[in-house]
Amino acid sequence: MATRIQSRFVALSSSPQRTASYWTTMAERTSAGLLSMMLEPTPAVAMTLPAEVREKLAELELELSEGDITQKGYEKKRSKLLAPYIPQIQGVDPSLQIDNRIQASSQVVLPVSKHNKSRAGNARDERFRSDLHTEAVQAALAKYKERKMPMPSKRRSVLVQSSVEACTPPDTSSASEDEGSLRRQGRLATSTPYQGHSHAAVEHWFNRVIQGSSTSSSASSTSSHPGGRSVTNSAAHAALNANATATALADLMAHTQLDNHSAPPDVTGLSERSSIHLERPQVGSVRGVSRSYNHHASMMETADGCEWGGDGSLTLIDVQQPDPNQPRPEGQQMSPLEGEPLGVATNWPPSLPAALQRWATTHPKNPCLTALDNAGKPVYTLTYGKLWTRSQKLAYTLLNKLSSRNEPLLMPGDRVALVFPNNDPMMFMVAFYGCLLAELVPVPIEVPLTRKDAGSQQIGFLLGSCGVTLALTTDACQKGLPKAQTGEVVTFKGWPRLLWFVTDGKHVVKPPKDWHPPVREASIDIAYIEYKTSKEGSTMGITVSHSAMLAHCQALTQACGYTEGETITNVLDFKREAGLWHGVLTSVMNRMHVISIPYSLMKVNPLSWIQKVHMYKARVAVVKSRDMHWSLLAQRDQRDISLSSLRMLIVADGANPWSISSCDAFLNVFQARGLRPEVICPCACSSEAMTVAIRRPPEMGVPPPGKAVLSMSGLSHGVIRVDTEEKLSVLTVQDVGQVMPGAVVCVVRVEGTPFLCQTDEVGEICVSSGSSGLAYYGLPGMTKNIFETIPVKPSGVSISDRPFIRTSLLGFVGPDNLVFVVGKIDGLMVVSGRRHNADDVVATALAVEPMKFVYRGRIAVFSVSVLHDERIVVVAEQRPDASEEDSFQWMSRVLQAIDSIHQVGVYCLALVPANTLPKAPLGGIHISETKQRFLEGALHPCNVLMCPHTCVTNLPKPRQKQPEVGPASMIVGNLVAGKRIAQACGRDLGQLEDNDQARKFLYIQDVLQWRAQATPDHPLFLVLNSKGTVASTASCLQLHKRAERVAAALIGRLNTGDHVALVYPPGIDLIATFYGCLYAGCVPVTVRPPHPQNLATTLPTVKMIVEVSKSVCILTTQAIMKLLKSKEATAAVDIKSWPTVMDTDDLPRKKCPQTYKPSTPEMLAYLDFSVSTTGILAGVKMSHSATSALCRSIKLQCELYPSRQIAICLDPYCGLGLALWCLCSVYSGHQSILVPPLELESNASLWLSAVSQYKVRVTFCSYSVMEMCTKGLGSQTEALRLRNVNLSCVRTCMVVAEERPRITLTQTFSKIFKDLGLSPRAVSTTFGCRVNIAICLQPNRLGKLAEQGTSGPDPTTVYVDMRALRHDRVRLVERGSPHSLPLMESGKILPGVKVVIANTETKGPLGDSHLGEIWVSSPHNATGYYTVYGEEALHADHFNTKLSFGDTQTIWARTGYLGFLRRTDLTDASGERHDALYVVGSLDETLELRGMRYHPIDIETSVIRSHKSIAECAVFTWTNLLVVVVELEGSEQEALDLVALVTNVVLEEHYLIVGVVVVVDRGVIPINSRGEKQRMHLRDGFLADQLDPIYVAYNM
Repeated sequence: MATRIQSRFVALSSSPQRTASYWTTMAERTSAGLLSMMLEPTPAVAMTLPAEVREKLAELELELSEGDITQKGYEKKRSKLLAPYIPQIQGVDPSLQIDNRIQASSQVVLPVSKHNKSRAGNARDERFRSDLHTEAVQAALAKYKERKMPMPSKRRSVLVQSSVEACTPPDTSSASEDEGSLRRQGRLATSTPYQGHSHAAVEHWFNRVIQGSSTSSSASSTSSHPGGRSVTNSAAHAALNANATATALADLMAHTQLDNHSAPPDVTGLSERSSIHLERPQVGSVRGVSRSYNHHASMMETADGCEWGGDGSLTLIDVQQPDPNQPRPEGQQMSPLEGEPLGVATNWPPSLPAALQRWATTHPKNPCLTALDNAGKPVYTLTYGKLWTRSQKLAYTLLNKLSSRNEPLLMPGDRVALVFPNNDPMMFMVAFYGCLLAELVPVPIEVPLTRKDAGSQQIGFLLGSCGVTLALTTDACQKGLPKAQTGEVVTFKGWPRLLWFVTDGKHVVKPPKDWHPPVREASIDIAYIEYKTSKEGSTMGITVSHSAMLAHCQALTQACGYTEGETITNVLDFKREAGLWHGVLTSVMNRMHVISIPYSLMKVNPLSWIQKVHMYKARVAVVKSRDMHWSLLAQRDQRDISLSSLRMLIVADGANPWSISSCDAFLNVFQARGLRPEVICPCACSSEAMTVAIRRPPEMGVPPPGKAVLSMSGLSHGVIRVDTEEKLSVLTVQDVGQVMPGAVVCVVRVEGTPFLCQTDEVGEICVSSGSSGLAYYGLPGMTKNIFETIPVKPSGVSISDRPFIRTSLLGFVGPDNLVFVVGKIDGLMVVSGRRHNADDVVATALAVEPMKFVYRGRIAVFSVSVLHDERIVVVAEQRPDASEEDSFQWMSRVLQAIDSIHQVGVYCLALVPANTLPKAPLGGIHISETKQRFLEGALHPCNVLMCPHTCVTNLPKPRQKQPEVGPASMIVGNLVAGKRIAQACGRDLGQLEDNDQARKFLYIQDVLQWRAQATPDHPLFLVLNSKGTVASTASCLQLHKRAERVAAALIGRLNTGDHVALVYPPGIDLIATFYGCLYAGCVPVTVRPPHPQNLATTLPTVKMIVEVSKSVCILTTQAIMKLLKSKEATAAVDIKSWPTVMDTDDLPRKKCPQTYKPSTPEMLAYLDFSVSTTGILAGVKMSHSATSALCRSIKLQCELYPSRQIAICLDPYCGLGLALWCLCSVYSGHQSILVPPLELESNASLWLSAVSQYKVRVTFCSYSVMEMCTKGLGSQTEALRLRNVNLSCVRTCMVVAEERPRITLTQTFSKIFKDLGLSPRAVSTTFGCRVNIAICLQPNRLGKLAEQGTSGPDPTTVYVDMRALRHDRVRLVERGSPHSLPLMESGKILPGVKVVIANTETKGPLGDSHLGEIWVSSPHNATGYYTVYGEEALHADHFNTKLSFGDTQTIWARTGYLGFLRRTDLTDASGERHDALYVVGSLDETLELRGMRYHPIDIETSVIRSHKSIAECAVFTWTNLLVVVVELEGSEQEALDLVALVTNVVLEEHYLIVGVVVVVDRGVIPINSRGEKQRMHLRDGFLADQLDPIYVAYNM
């Protein structure tokens, strides 16, 4: 038996746990001879298996193929069945024995080496393909050779089954650029080493992978990184590790080694988000604090990867231009096609109930319906006499015995739900005819099994809109429905309240002798309502009148040549469509005998219908392609079957493109059993128009059947071209016969006005006849569109007065007036103006034959709308025994096949575990529910491949830079080109009168000495511990004394001007040693101490700051001193190279002889070191004069004086946190309540409790503190209130930040704590940066000076167009408009501070509401960067720069932040109009993509919004790809759901294609002490493969 074995294998390493059964079950997958092989083992097992065992085996095999049982369950049940018939071998699983014998007996040599796997063909696959299509797909794949794609990497726990991940290095030996596989490092059991592969080839291969990105024209990965890191792809860097586990991703990292420094510390080691200790700068990045602000250099990693093209138009989506060479219809105008006239037989009954009454009277004993059980045995045969009497009883009971409040419950014309299982056709038939006799309208629906059935809610809406109050069901079914505690059937989600009535005998009443149901002539009243589910998943009810029901029965009788007393086998669902029309209605009209085969029996015994045809000598069978396909499975066992009695085999889904292969295959096998080729009669049906066309039986003398081989490309343009040259992409279709008697058919254009098509054009088939549906119940608008279409000629003249019904079938009329159907509107996907049919794509996916990793018939294809076009999504169920490697290979081949055959890209291909897709009631997949789950991120795939780069072709053109307006632009007074110059300043320090005693001192240390003398006992500081109790305090004198002790210890040991590192936990010690250094003439450098649990990450940062600041001594506590020199520390740093370390815990009580007086206030006071968000360590120099000016400005802005108390929950190591902890209290004399943020980790309410307890009016915090409070206390406000926490005292709560204000967080915080009395106006933001740590502070707006008008207006929020921001423009829009972004002003500009907005390139001033760099001038600007390499010249312009025109005298510092100024209508204290400063984001962080400037936070906000399980997100660029890292908050099975959602939202909202999606655990994205994301650290961790991701998806 020939099996097709894959030609080239991927080296796979085998897992020792895998049993032999894994490999031996391969034989089970072999093609049509499967069962015979199984059942004719070697002579050793010569005994024949009994028929029932064979039947059970067939049933098992079927269940496995449909995904109804697992592989393990299958093997267990199978070995149990076969055990009695196989001689036992000691200790061996019988299932293995038989499999091994099968292999031997059938001479199928299956490679069972641990490196090779093959999947042989599976008999079931024939259903979906004709051989032509399979060969075409194979040929298409052959063209691609073995092209590979980078494989996603997945954490072990996410694997559905533990498959071995192998590593396939790029196969450079074959000289093919397309080959290679990208895999993760360090996850492999064994793999092939890279012996001497040329590195250039690997690099070239990788570049090929990423060049597919539509964001780039060249993938050069060299770019000047902020911080002087040069990321080069030079081969010199890349002495490749010939290590077995090296992978292409690791290769790429090998040539991005950073300046040959030691490997960067792991940024991910934190157990939780205690990454407050994460200020880890990159060693290699310290040298250049260079932040080149020139535009091109700040294009992070895409300097060379951007296309500059297009006409600079704002982001207009590219409209696909139609191809001028596309085929167009050339045929003549089609003319409507009329069926033969409907013959009127004299004896036809006037209505269906009349027919039933006639047969019940004349032939009461004739069988009407035989119902079968799951073993295929007849359970009951219903005669015409019984059907009539039972229907009568039910009619009488419904009308007379059901009442509420003495009113009859039902009136004629009321709708009634029929809820009957598929294995009880008899009860259904009685209920249906009972309703017709009672003049009630039956609405047959599926049995709801659970409250969450796919589509069940929509059925509920249908029942509600039809006003259904009663449901009829069987006793057994009613018992099986889910019950509420009262014992009543639960109300299903979305369903109306129903009364459930059981129609079994004991519940119905015999009518009195004189009661007769009214048997009237067929009228236009509604007879029944059939449900239909639309493409979107909504359910409609199609109403059918009595006269249409009768006319349809007459038309079917005429078309099929039905005669009285014939036997018909019905495999279809008898509740709707063809199963109902043939098996319940037309059969009664012609007194036929129906053998009804339930779905459950078909699953057990696929041959059952054929056996019944043989047994009952049935003349007609009504089946679907699936039933023919299933029956091919077991046909070999049945030597004695004959199908010669059949005169008509009606294929109800004959309109499906792949039904032809089932028909062909079925005929090939069963022709030998008496099946005549001409009896196969495909038909085309639609719920609205009922039967549209059917091939007539042979005795009617009709033309022979037709087949057409059509060009796929032509079909995609809606044109019929019989294919000649290109044999690959074709579709073979069969005709569905002739038009129904009495009907007129025409084909109209699908979109727009229903113009008649030309003869060679594909359109929607429309029908006009008296035997079709009337309307959608309760939906007049949709009814008009579908049921009342008037087709028109090109001249605009309608072709007839009769309305036509759109059938939703796409097709054309061929030669001999045969109707051909090529698809359905429901499966139509219009991608870039071309039409593709979902069924065709399914057929292509299934024809990727050598890979048998997915279940047949368990594939869903649909389209989703992303970025103004449809995108194709393929979802399939993966077999449990498929390995990762196999599945991925199958997926990439499917993509190639679809691309080749259909010339369309697949946007997303997802594999889900077996049995997880939502099922339709009778098998098959519930497509709309699957689509819904995909869009909601609830599909839980186990493998995903996104290909946006190939599919998304309508991105806006990359932006082309326009030359900026130069100095010659009109500058008149304070106007630039007609706009006011964007310049603003705080209050003038010179004009502010205040009784500021501290002003007379030039140096902050002198202020402390003065306070120690003037107010020695005045409390300055109070530090709280995590319990909320006071850990330590300090008055003016105590602080002075402690500082003196430190100074005494330093004087003599250190020289004046030496730098001293202060490594202390937050507390009084830090403040005292800070002043001790100033007293001794040393320069203090505050450094965050290392985290004892995380030395590897935090200690290198300490070491670096100590080295870079040139500190000659470290002052610290005894505990930290031990830590710095501990054994653990040696692993992280070289502990021998620490400078002198002194502990200050037990200093002698010495007075220092005299304190140092600096010679000039311009001398250095302290150094302020901080890691920027781009991972760059930057230290700034603060002079004494800047320090005093800073304190005075803050004092004036916040109205601070000695009687005030303020609470500070900030880290004291840098920026405004350092100033507020160490400087401001001493200068202004107010008391500071200090709350170390670290303590909030063990007590989240500490800060707010302290604010309440001390009735603090002004408090400062960081965003990370605010986040801890909202997340940790969000649900505990009630408990806090009971503990008397009251925040009504707070006038101002200021968030200290160096970023754009986080509106959502501040609003959430205000909303949560409003219940505790927090004023909604209290929360405001501040803004500072490295060059000036305090530019804006919102003053307390409700302070005691408010009446005097010194407080400013509330901070304002504006909405700007995000698309304009990308072009460096500000466009104000209304709240809620599309693409709007809310921006909150960053607080009020401090006294003495001036701000201007300047162009980043020309350095000229910009106008009001223009986006540019914020420049600042103030007495408290820092004087420069402090770096170890003496490169100050590089950054001189950051601190001393002048405008190129306008005011060219003022010296400004460049903040490195983009923002704009806007004059508001509000007035400030001086009566001037208030200028609001809006910070948009850091220039260093912006991503330059497609010629536009993106702020990471905007992309991240969109991503976080896209799914509830995304806790945090960070983005950066890598070469020219956008990488999105998301933290998953939820189960790991949700990880892969996020890939498509992230890709979708970034495309939709930002017009960018995501290159890589990385899903990680909570807390992996590093965050600094201010709560800012450290994106560059994250990027380094990603490149060094240190993130331990759950899943990495490479979007190709």
